[in-house]
Amino acid sequence: MTTVRVLIVDDDPLVRAGLSMILSGDGDVSVVGHAADGAEVPEAVARHQPDVVLMDIRMPGVDGLVATEVLRRRPGAPEVLVLTTFDADEFVLRALRAGAAGFLLKDTPPGQIRDAVLRVAQGEAALSPSITRQLIAHVAAGSSPAPGPDRGHAQALLAPLSAREREVALAVAQGRSNAEISTELHMSVATVKAHVSRVLTKLDLNNRVQVALLVHDAGLA
Repeated sequence: MTTVRVLIVDDDPLVRAGLSMILSGDGDVSVVGHAADGAEVPEAVARHQPDVVLMDIRMPGVDGLVATEVLRRRPGAPEVLVLTTFDADEFVLRALRAGAAGFLLKDTPPGQIRDAVLRVAQGEAALSPSITRQLIAHVAAGSSPAPGPDRGHAQALLAPLSAREREVALAVAQGRSNAEISTELHMSVATVKAHVSRVLTKLDLNNRVQVALLVHDAGLA
């Protein structure tokens, strides 16, 4: 694949510098720009044309949640990876519903940060399993500050999917990669990608993270 272009958004210059060092170690990723506040994101994206935005949540001006919601409403928007800490998981759910492709903890090992960026750039999700369980607990308990549709409504939204598409959507909700779904459901990776694309189109969603949340809202995973 071509080099993945990354925009780093964080109000801490040391964090920006550290992430730049981590991501600029090889030819697969290129840090093309920085922003110190969510208010700077639209102009920075227009100028640098990143494939992925690493977005901090807590910034003194426009926070990463608002910036993600604004950005992901734009046609052709880059993917967003949210940067967070353990005590902010409920706010991450709001970002994921807005269209973020995943999230990273700020103490994630460097190699995993790079791998997450590459996965997101290829249309995969980047979700920490331990924090995912906490997020899904918020969904199940109905206690999230970013609630989704109720169970009946979520099931109705999934109704247009074919049986095979529902199998793929369930596998996505279980955190399976395209390669894992290919093996599990005995189809080629290209066919998996085609099914995922149709699922996104039928459900009018941005990415597989939103598919996973809808499947959980429906009580199917």
